[in-house]
Amino acid sequence: MKFTDGYWQLLPGVTELRPRQVDEVVAGDDTLTVYASTAKIEHRGDTLNRPLVTVSFHSPMDGVVGVTIEHFRGGLERGPRFGLRREVADVKITTPQLNGAPLATFRSGPLEARVATDGDWSVEFVADGRTLTSSTARSVGVLTDAEGRHFVREQLTTGVGEHLYGLGERFGAFVKNGQTVDIWNADGGTASDQAYKNVPFYLSDAGYGVFVDQPERVSFEIGTEVVSRTQFSVEGQSLTYYVVAGPTPKDVLRRFTALTGRPARVPDWSYGLWLSTSFTTDYDEATVTHFVDGMAERGLPLSVFHFDCFWMRQFHWSDFVWDPATFPDPEGMLARLKAKGLRICVWINPYVAQRSALFDEGKERGYLVTEADGTVWQWNMWQAGMALVDFTNPDAVAWYQDKLRVLLDQGVDCFKTDFGERIPTDVVWHDGSDPQRMHNYYTHLYNAAVFELLEAERGEGEAVLFARSATAGGQQFPVHWGGDCESTFVSMAESLRGGLSLALSGFGYWSHDIGGFEGTPDAAVFKRWLAFGLLSSHSRLHGSSSYRVPWAFDEEAVEVTRLFTRLKLSLMPYLSQVGRRAHTEGLPVMRPMVLEFPDDRGAASVDTQYMLGEHLLVAPVFSAEGDVDVYVPEGTWTSWLTGEQVVGPRWVRERHGFDSVPLYVRPGTVLPVGAVDDRPDYVHADGVTLHLVELEDGHRSVTRVAAGSGEDDALFTVERTGVRVRVEAVGAPGAWAVQPRGGVRVEHRGDGVVEIDL
Repeated sequence: MKFTDGYWQLLPGVTELRPRQVDEVVAGDDTLTVYASTAKIEHRGDTLNRPLVTVSFHSPMDGVVGVTIEHFRGGLERGPRFGLRREVADVKITTPQLNGAPLATFRSGPLEARVATDGDWSVEFVADGRTLTSSTARSVGVLTDAEGRHFVREQLTTGVGEHLYGLGERFGAFVKNGQTVDIWNADGGTASDQAYKNVPFYLSDAGYGVFVDQPERVSFEIGTEVVSRTQFSVEGQSLTYYVVAGPTPKDVLRRFTALTGRPARVPDWSYGLWLSTSFTTDYDEATVTHFVDGMAERGLPLSVFHFDCFWMRQFHWSDFVWDPATFPDPEGMLARLKAKGLRICVWINPYVAQRSALFDEGKERGYLVTEADGTVWQWNMWQAGMALVDFTNPDAVAWYQDKLRVLLDQGVDCFKTDFGERIPTDVVWHDGSDPQRMHNYYTHLYNAAVFELLEAERGEGEAVLFARSATAGGQQFPVHWGGDCESTFVSMAESLRGGLSLALSGFGYWSHDIGGFEGTPDAAVFKRWLAFGLLSSHSRLHGSSSYRVPWAFDEEAVEVTRLFTRLKLSLMPYLSQVGRRAHTEGLPVMRPMVLEFPDDRGAASVDTQYMLGEHLLVAPVFSAEGDVDVYVPEGTWTSWLTGEQVVGPRWVRERHGFDSVPLYVRPGTVLPVGAVDDRPDYVHADGVTLHLVELEDGHRSVTRVAAGSGEDDALFTVERTGVRVRVEAVGAPGAWAVQPRGGVRVEHRGDGVVEIDL
């Protein structure tokens, strides 16, 4: 929120305390505490009636410096707090007594905070001899507004030409400079400044990130309070934030996800095409079977079938009981679907309607969120008499999981964990949590409860969600999708912006409703969205009031679905390894251009395309006519679909039919392509072809391809010397081949060496 009227004056009724003079610096074993008076102290009498601001520095791991700004410390410590992963950091502390300069320093690995102990308040965050950002004389504030509410604020400098990104899944402008953002989960669709997934973290292309360690509402003024600074503030008496060092955006994400949690490894089958009943459409087992058989008859590979809300009886959500009028034999139906090679997903949410049998059970056992007088909190939005499961109560978590376990025993494989944003703040939580902090954090407990059940029942690496809401740390429970978008090209583009922002907020996997959710897309929108959706991390056909089977649009839509589904499945040797890096390093599958090309000024604001992993550039087409502008970074890029080449850096205007999309291979790529294109879960290394694209002389790389169950990989070492390329395979389970661009394909079986001339 804003506190000033212009630069010099405070808003009416606002008062402010700022650190003006450092009174004392105290160094602990791994902390540095600075006591600063809020006025210049000339003599002892000036200390009377004079508030102090306390600023302390600490580090949870190398390259991350935490800062806590405090006024009064006597408040109750009420949760929740983000569950941060802490390591032993290499901390070095100096004070003026030790360094002989008016400077106190706190270093963690490559990142150092330098506190001026003489003159105006100043903290510089420095890495590799370069100042990343600073807290200035007018940055820190302890404020009271006209209503008597207390706030703590920090303002960190933003440099010339610096761009900021992230803050969760935000559907507006990709570059966040000039925006006001409130971190407050809301069910607002994709067409507003509200967001389902709010993350109080921003990433700078100047080589750092900032994470505000506050689960409650955090207000960001990104160049909108002071144009040269990013302000963040919270209500209360203290504020904690972390500066995360780079130097590259990838390094920042690695550190940030090490701190807040890396995404879990997802099963290969989840990368295949998901088909839904849609939301309010009429369906029963006959409808579902017609859809599934229709996909098979048309040669459209299908991996997951999803039952949306009305698999349960109306007014009973969520009681987890199949509607007997439409699904009288759920166990038999699921067995019949699974015999066709499908996995099953069902829709759930954390709400309990009053008509549900679970309402009385949850009320009696104390598993539902209550008001201060013990009354169960209820309203009529979404479901009649809706209540809310209290996931701060371990017994309520076990109760909820037991209900879901019945579905798993029936044959369900995964859950779409919808909602979780409309969380009241006038309630009492079982563990005494602060309702303001629980509003955003609730979704974390909800998704964790479901994901942990799936891991326990299905095994690590087999659990997967389709989740809508999240906050910091929620990336640990993949996959997340973009929520309720309209069926238009404009909404398709805003969905992509949301996914790119989420990727720079630590989330590794992301999806969206192909064709849009609200309304019915025309055939052109649907076909263009197919290419985008099937070249995303995860791919789902889903809508609101109309079906999304391709033949509901036209026959060309069927052909486009077949083409891009089979293309994606053939890329599984590549995509599964990209997904593994999301799990091990925190790098997203779908990557904004700035993440791969941080030194390319032309890539800084590109938000209409992305890198699928490190090596493939995808530019969705947002027009019926097929016109699209593509930004091509430096080097010779090769179209995967046509073989044509473009030399960058430059913008290229192209026109594509519905059966095409700009899909470019980065120069210097060894792209593994599978021998199977009708399912995602196959032995990727068996029959794999290594496509060699624009390898420079001296190139050396190791390509990993899954060779069986578990973590087994085949390793292919590729080296180019002059015109000769040498490929050595270790751990290859069967046949494999090498295919130079425009050259002769060479096959081999098992371990060994292949040498070819380009």
